[in-house]
Formats: sequence, structure tokens, C-alpha cells
Amino acid sequence: MTDKQDDTPKTTFAALGLGPKLLQAIDEAGYDTPTPIQAEAIPHVLLGGDVTGIAQTGTGKTAAFVLPMIHRLEQGRARARMPRTLILAPTRELAAQVAENFEKYGKNLKLEMALLIGGVSFKEQEQKLMRGVDVLIATPGRLIDQFERGKILLTGVEILVIDEADRMLDMGFIPDIEKICALLPPRRQTLLFSATMPPEINKLAQRFQNQPKKIEVARQAQTAETIKQFVVKLSRDDDKAKRTALRRVIEAREVKNGIVFCNRKREVDVVTKSLIKHGFDAAAIHGDLPQAYRTQTLDRFRDGDLKLLVASDVAARGLDVPDVSHVFNYAPPPKDEDYVHRIGRTGRAGKKGESVTIVGPFDEKSWAGVVKMIQTDVEELMPEGLAEEIENLPEDTGGRKGGRGRSRGGRGSDDSRSGGRSRGGRSRSRAKDETTSDSKPAEAKDTESKTETKPAAKSDDKPAEKPRSDKPKSSRGGAKKGSGRDKKRGKDELAPASDAVRGFGDNVPDFLKR
Repeated sequence: MTDKQDDTPKTTFAALGLGPKLLQAIDEAGYDTPTPIQAEAIPHVLLGGDVTGIAQTGTGKTAAFVLPMIHRLEQGRARARMPRTLILAPTRELAAQVAENFEKYGKNLKLEMALLIGGVSFKEQEQKLMRGVDVLIATPGRLIDQFERGKILLTGVEILVIDEADRMLDMGFIPDIEKICALLPPRRQTLLFSATMPPEINKLAQRFQNQPKKIEVARQAQTAETIKQFVVKLSRDDDKAKRTALRRVIEAREVKNGIVFCNRKREVDVVTKSLIKHGFDAAAIHGDLPQAYRTQTLDRFRDGDLKLLVASDVAARGLDVPDVSHVFNYAPPPKDEDYVHRIGRTGRAGKKGESVTIVGPFDEKSWAGVVKMIQTDVEELMPEGLAEEIENLPEDTGGRKGGRGRSRGGRGSDDSRSGGRSRGGRSRSRAKDETTSDSKPAEAKDTESKTETKPAAKSDDKPAEKPRSDKPKSSRGGAKKGSGRDKKRGKDELAPASDAVRGFGDNVPDFLKR
């Protein structure tokens, strides 16, 4: 929602039909006029119809479904393990932000809410579900986990919200969403909100929504007018040059706080270490970090205790920090539309912001796609002395060079944790297998030597003490009947200890004399 301004639309929240307790919470939060997406979506949601909302990031899509949902939940009561409404979010951070909105606007109503995300104890979540919740906010994976454990029933869901649907598509959650929708009652209200509307999301809307009201308040992939955009074009593409450029740009701009976006998780760690090494106040956040650490880092950034947040695209959607002065792109994003989501972290709620994108020679094609999409001229920026410093840098032999190398690194980095674990796992397994295979032959050799030497000492004496019967198999070295291995051992015991050929001598068995 927007702050109180003179040039905002004259429609009020009271005119939208929201209840007095909800209006009081909105007023206490400091808002009096809805944004365009809120003004159009809230009345349709209150009437119970399906809605497809398309709006650029930072326009208040979350409140567009949270406010009417709270109004409708005021009537009714939650039952154990059967949530009344379900909100699906692609990331833990976005789910947590939606939960914060419910706590803020629903504080005057006695509504129960549960947040199902990874990195949180199952037991605590199960206790809330057993008491009954009005609102269930979840990431798809954890929701399916709890359903398969028998801890939740979805047959009582009245309203389904799919938030950031295009991000769900990017992260591969569409099969999970289809599975979840199959568990929900067919008669329900389905709300779908997204910043863009690719064909796959359009098909999803047609499949799971019933004659939805489509609300599009801004051109898709349009950047906010409050953001001043810059690009720094380098003559080199190695990581050392980009890290140098990033530091010089941060020093040259008046940065109150900022987010540095990287395309790969490994880059996030490397850039963070570089910034800290050179005296910058920075911390990393990406999908491989523990949830508790990610939450703590975000809280520090929101509270102003952290100046620079270095992030992967896990933070590009749903990260609601009201006053971010700058966004820095270490490189253009892999998907053009992600550029809009990234720089949308600044210039929010009518405030001014700046974005700076670093482009090397092999980023030119990606950057051209971004410029074509946003249809905006981006001003070139080059801090004083940076070009000469870049030219005089030694070669970064350990860094990436070239677009193709970056592409391969990008794919690997997306699965860096699992990939590294798999490689390590295979190595450990191979080492274990090799150790086992080496030890087993050693045991076998010991066994064979024992079986060879033991009969050798008895081969001449045993027949003399007890003549062989007509059943030689049962008396071969005490071997048990029916065992192939024992039969082999019996043959070994009949073999002489040396290579010399020996006869029976005077001890010829009786069955040979017949």
C-alpha cells in the first residue's frame, strides 16, 4: 500500500466494503488509500469470485488478497487439522512476509494462523494444526510433507491463493500445485497473483479458476518510475573486475542500504567475502543457508543494522523492506523479467531509489534483452578512475570468463549444495567400496590359507585313523551337507599340501579294492 500522499487515488478502504475492525488496523498501519491493484481486486474477492491479478512488484498485491480474506474469515470457526484458507508462496521469505501482513491487519480479530515452511520444527507446526487454523500459509513442499504425514486435511479449504505464480513456475513448483489442487474441494474461491503472465501461468489459471476476473493495472515487466536506473559497462568479464567495479560503485553512490543480487549461490559467498574484506558491512542470503540464519540476516537488514545484503534471487520476490536506497546487479539476471523484480526492492511506496547493473562483454546479449523488455533508456555510469583500474588489474585465472562458462557455472550453482554433496557422496562411497573390496579379498586369502594348511597336516593320518565310508561327501573335512561352499572346501581338503603327486600307498580305501 502507499503512504499518505496528496496525489493518490481518492478511493478509500472504507468505500471498498471492509469491516470496521479491519479499517482500524489499516489506519494504525498508516494507510488511507488503496493502490490500483487493491482498489480493483478487493471488491471482487469480497463477492467470492475468482481473481487473476497482474501487477508489477511493490504495488501491494499481498494486501489485495489479505485484506478481503480477513474480512471474510471474521464469520465462521476453524476446525482441527482443517484450515479454512490456504495461501501458497514460492519461498520461505515470501510466506513469512504474508504471515506478517495477517498479523498486522488481523490483530483486532481472533484468527488463528499457521506458517508451514522448511527449517521450522514439525512439532510446533503440528500443534497449531491440531488446534485448528483459519489461515494456512505454506510453501508447496512442506505442505505436501505434512499432508502425507496425515497431519492436515484440505477438504475444508474455502479460499486458495497462489501468490507469485510466475515465480512458482520458475522454481518448478507447478507439479506440486497441481497435486495440492487435486486435494482441495472443487467448490472454492481461487485467487492467483503474479507480476507477469507467461503462457504456462495462463493455462494454470484456465485449469483451476472458474471464470476469473482478470485485473492488470500495469504493463507487464514495467519498472517503477521512482527508480533511477544505471548500467556500468566493463571491458573485461572476469570476477575480479566485477568485484572491483561493484566496490567502486558503492563508494561513489550515497548508499544508505542496498541489496546486491548475484546469479549464483557461489557468487553470493565470494562477493560477500570480498566486500567484508574491503571493510564493507555485508552479509549473504541464499537458499543453502539455514533458515534461522536467513531470518536473522533479513531482520538485521530491515532494522538498519546491516548495510549491504548480498542475495540470490531467493530474495528478489516478496522481500518487503520499505526503504532500500539501492539495488546492485552483479550481472544481468538469467531471465529478463527477473530484472524488474530485483530492482523493485527499491523505490517502494513512492520513495526514490537507484539501481546499478554491472555488464561485462559477455553480458551484452543478456543486457540487450533487458533493455528491450523494459523499453527504457538506462544511463551509463563509470566512476572516476574505474576504467583505468580495471585495465591494470591482473588476470583473474580462478574466476569465470566468457558467457558459456558462466552458463555452465550458473546451472551448477543452482544445485551447488546438492551437486557438491553428490560428488562428495560418490567419492566417499567409492572410497568405502574400495576399502571394503580390499578387506574382503584379504579375509578370503586368510580363509583359503587356513583351509589349505589345515588339511595338509591331516591328509596322511586321517584315513588311517578312520577308514572312509561309502559316503565320502559327508566325511570330507567335516563339511556340512548341502553347502556348495562346503563342497568346495571338501575338495580343497583332499588336495595335497605340495605340488608333488602322491598315491595312497598302503592306505588304499576299501571301496577301491572292491
